[in-house]
Amino acid sequence: MYSVFVLTVSDKGSVGQREDESGALLRELVRKIPAEVVASEIVPDDREAIRNRLLFFSDQRTVHLILTTGGTGLSPRDVTPEATMDVLDRTLPGFGEAMRLEGYRKHPRAILSRAVAGSRGKTLIVNLPGSPRAVSECFETILPILSHAIEILSGQGCNCAATVSESPP
Repeated sequence: MYSVFVLTVSDKGSVGQREDESGALLRELVRKIPAEVVASEIVPDDREAIRNRLLFFSDQRTVHLILTTGGTGLSPRDVTPEATMDVLDRTLPGFGEAMRLEGYRKHPRAILSRAVAGSRGKTLIVNLPGSPRAVSECFETILPILSHAIEILSGQGCNCAATVSESPP
């Protein structure tokens, strides 16, 4: 079972003015991996606050997966992608590309998402949008690859190239 940290980024949520529906939904959705949420928190749309939580849970708690929700849009306060990029060792652009493509098919505004993903050490970090509907749709889009990505990062996965049969010359 994989360990997961869920981070909700919301100014209003961090001061109790809005219920954290997206974070609650993510805590339910990760059971499909299968995984266990070891912690979840809400922070304001503050680059340093986001960065600090990402660093703590990737470097000190060494969770397998960090999922963020919120702060991926165009508002001046939306800084989750920047905070995430501050801590990543490697980017995984396919996650964001796939979520935007699938989202666009249902809701054209989905291409305005600036969500990023990548790894820090053995931790996979993925930004998701802030609305529950978008969280659900984006999570379902990346679900087929999450376990494999976590296994590869943790050193437990197979060599992808070794699973492909080579044709004789």
